[in-house]
Amino acid sequence: ATLLLAFGMSMDAFAASMGKGATLHKPKFSEALRTGLIFGAIETLTPLIGWGLGMLASQVVLEWNHWIAFVLLCFIGGSMIRESRSEEDEEEMDASFRPKEMLTMAVATSIDALAVGVTFAFLQVDIVPAVLFIGCTTFVISAVGVKVGAVFGARFQHQAELLGGVVLVLMGIKILVEHLMGG
Repeated sequence: ATLLLAFGMSMDAFAASMGKGATLHKPKFSEALRTGLIFGAIETLTPLIGWGLGMLASQVVLEWNHWIAFVLLCFIGGSMIRESRSEEDEEEMDASFRPKEMLTMAVATSIDALAVGVTFAFLQVDIVPAVLFIGCTTFVISAVGVKVGAVFGARFQHQAELLGGVVLVLMGIKILVEHLMGG
């Protein structure tokens, strides 16, 4: 389950890094590595912050935690699916790999991870291994995304986002079904 969640959460970062890679003819290995590190670090921190916030509120909403997790994951996944189906042109991606632009993009693509972190608190997930796994998965997928983007361009950005959204919705449904079945 953590593998699927990490994969689903990293799809926004993958799509963004593909877009960055598409702006370059031959991105350097260091650019792919830096992209992976930035996206991976932010994707590690945001669910950790969300988990902290969720722990503060978890005592109040403990009996509703499965419903909250279901709603949050379905909302996030649904948003990703909706964005993947959008026909609007993405804003023009700048070929810059400057830390400020990369950090801004990493934060923008990991806002959903904050809500997932809140969900982790409600589900009493062992947070350290979970966020480290998510961060490492995002690091690898984002670094690869830069190179893939250079080869395939922006052709597969929407499919990656769609797949990530479907995975998150399915995780939400799984959590709710397990709760309703008493497990």
